[in-house]
Amino acid sequence: MQTDDELLTFADERESPLAAVASHVRKILIVDDDEDVHQATTFALQGLEILGHPLQFLHAYSGREAEKLLACEDNIAVILLDVVMESEDAGLRLVQQIRRNLGLTTPRIILRTGQPGYAPELSAIRDYDINDYKTKNELTRTRLYTSITAAIRSYDQICKLDASRRGLELIISASGRLVAENGLQAFAAGIITQIAALLGVGAEGLVCAQEVPPDDGPLAGQPPQIVVVAAAGRFAGLVQRRLDEIDSVRVRSLIERSLQQKMNLIENDAVVLFFPARSGNHFAAFIDSPSLLSEIDQHLLQVFCSNIAVCAENTRLLSRLHDQAYLDRLVKLPTRTAFIEAIDQHIRTGTTAGYTVGLIDIDQFAETNEAFGHGYGDAVLRGIAERLDDELGESCRIARTSGDTFGVLGLSWAVRPEKLRPLFAEPLNIDNEVRHQLSISMGFAHLADVTSGNDAIKNASLAVKLARTGGPGRDAVYTQEIGQETRERTHLLHSLYAAFQHERLFVAYQPQVDLRTRKPLGFEALMRWRDDKGDFIPPDRFIPLAEQSGLINGMGRWVMRSALRTLRRLLDAGWTDLRMAVNVSVVPFQADDFIDNVAQALHETGVPPRLVELEITESVAMTNAAEVEEKLHALKALGTTIAIDDFGTGFSSLSYLDRLPLDRLKIDRSFVTNIGNGEEGSRITEMIIGLGHKLDMTIIAEGVEDEAQVQLLSSLGCHEAQGYLFARPMGADDIGNWLHEHN
Repeated sequence: MQTDDELLTFADERESPLAAVASHVRKILIVDDDEDVHQATTFALQGLEILGHPLQFLHAYSGREAEKLLACEDNIAVILLDVVMESEDAGLRLVQQIRRNLGLTTPRIILRTGQPGYAPELSAIRDYDINDYKTKNELTRTRLYTSITAAIRSYDQICKLDASRRGLELIISASGRLVAENGLQAFAAGIITQIAALLGVGAEGLVCAQEVPPDDGPLAGQPPQIVVVAAAGRFAGLVQRRLDEIDSVRVRSLIERSLQQKMNLIENDAVVLFFPARSGNHFAAFIDSPSLLSEIDQHLLQVFCSNIAVCAENTRLLSRLHDQAYLDRLVKLPTRTAFIEAIDQHIRTGTTAGYTVGLIDIDQFAETNEAFGHGYGDAVLRGIAERLDDELGESCRIARTSGDTFGVLGLSWAVRPEKLRPLFAEPLNIDNEVRHQLSISMGFAHLADVTSGNDAIKNASLAVKLARTGGPGRDAVYTQEIGQETRERTHLLHSLYAAFQHERLFVAYQPQVDLRTRKPLGFEALMRWRDDKGDFIPPDRFIPLAEQSGLINGMGRWVMRSALRTLRRLLDAGWTDLRMAVNVSVVPFQADDFIDNVAQALHETGVPPRLVELEITESVAMTNAAEVEEKLHALKALGTTIAIDDFGTGFSSLSYLDRLPLDRLKIDRSFVTNIGNGEEGSRITEMIIGLGHKLDMTIIAEGVEDEAQVQLLSSLGCHEAQGYLFARPMGADDIGNWLHEHN
């Protein structure tokens, strides 16, 4: 039979090579109200190592004293606990306190009692996570050693599982934010925590580095560098930084040598594993290990480095996507997406009071690009970005929200016209050669009035549009009234779409007469809209909406065909000399297929082109000289006549008008209305009529409402007219009766 001493001579167990556990102390807490028990236990275990760990003893003489010690002492491996102390269940109550209140799950608990009847063995172990339960008289030196060995082995395993769990938690928490700041660091820290637990080395001693080519990653444009892609502990902050920033000469030199020689390095106290990569971006992993790593351990590290390599590459790709989405490459400012997220963050945290969003829009920027080239325009944008960043970067968030628009988010005292406009008083220096004077329009919206970043930008954009109605260089603040007007316009546009789709629009026809004979010469086709309530919507309300939305293209084609079909019926009824005038707005006129659409409508209806007159406004005529002249000549080639509408309200060049193939000049109703208001009104009308005669054009006046206007217009040489004096616009079915009455 072996003695206790003999048993102790071969009980020095160690973990498998996979663990390679480093030597550090295991703490044993003895809780007993008997001083002799403390001394006997210490004497029995003094000087021994268990599983390669030296032992350290802590002492408590009551449950309350033990509780205080546990609250301030870390990493206690085993608790030798007496059941009966100041009370007959003091030990069990302490166990409950340890597990439930203190939340200590890793320390292993061995219950000892001289009175076993006070604690049912099975229920105590089941209910309180007790590692072992012994009576004091059966706990010999050998059995004490065996129980503590089993408890320490269990403690080590729990610690490793806990480390692995923490590593997994780090990985999971980092997986959704790899492109965010410190995302890769968190991921790598999780992996390293797990590897360190498996290998039994400290996380401080693991560093993974990679060769980065000059055109890759954060070191683009620089010579090839070695970059830390994974590390933990005091090196964690160096992830994605250069290897030479590590303060350990030993770590740097070993990693550099491994990458240069493209081989593993085995040292007395460290191992560096080399992992070639197909891309040429090779890896090296430094492991600070007190003992030689087994082949299994090396394989583990190879898998680790391979996964980190994939993670690092994916992270760099995601970072590039992130930069494209959140960083404007031209001006090096956040994008619209990043700006919206910054606003949303304020809304989520409830910090909207006192904050304002401002949009700075460059006036005539498109013209600047056309006149000086896009390179010059880019330089202007960069100059604005630099100035905003220099002046406001510390107090506000700045972004480029669209092509020529910049966003500013900050406290209201900083984001207001009085603060922002002076920033653009000085011209920009473009390439140190040109001083470019800026004109800007601004719109502002208070963050307290919105529920999302998109709404804030939308409101500020509406304010910019409102500001520009007063001309360039203005500013405006979004109000509820602006919002109400916008909502009404939006509702009106939706209603217009529905009305057009369901054929609730119609064409009315206003006669045009000879001023001398009062005989009908033709009709002007006018688009009209009656809503569901039977109310007429004025054309000056819905036509601009149709033009802005693009709906005018379809509406224009429909009016053209409707008007020509009506003319076709008049021709078939014997009215062979009547013309039909159709208005053409700027959007359809500029379309590439405009001429083809006119030709097709003429072909479908069989109307003689000479009886069709297309009315273009003075503003349309001045949009693009070359294009307008070309299209008007194409219309003349089809056989149609052309009238210029609303003459005198724009800024026409007389020399340009002289080149256009125009047949009729139409005097705007505003001049006709004022014709009787003194000499000035008559003088302007006289000048327009005289110009028409010089250009050999027929003159027609619109908006004629009384005989006095007729007399004045006739005396000035006006040929034709239309207006309420002769007839209001009428439906197609009423044209025949009117013609019979007035012919």
